[in-house]
Amino acid sequence: QVQLVESGGGLVQSGGSLRLSCSVSGTPFIIYVMGWYRQVPGKEREYVASAAVGGVTNYADFVKGRFTISRDNAKNTIHLQMNTLKPEDTGVYYCHARWDTGYEYWGQGTQVTISS
Repeated sequence: QVQLVESGGGLVQSGGSLRLSCSVSGTPFIIYVMGWYRQVPGKEREYVASAAVGGVTNYADFVKGRFTISRDNAKNTIHLQMNTLKPEDTGVYYCHARWDTGYEYWGQGTQVTISS
């Protein structure tokens, strides 16, 4: 059974940093894309960043220059280094994995809170 385990959320002051991690287990197949989405209060879940198996990374405009996603294909793990955090980055961050068959899976989410 596929499992996504997220870690690294927490409370930090504005301007600080956090590092999120997500590990996927229970799959013998290559995960095509792994990434992060978030749901901030009062808004729909939105895309943050992703890393494809070939190394291509993409970012939402509102995190470019502040967040960096990295991926370890051998461990089916991704990390999201978040720097220069702002109060508006507060929300629940969800790990997402999608296989080339189109099958996708979500993590349970990890809370990120930025105090002003």
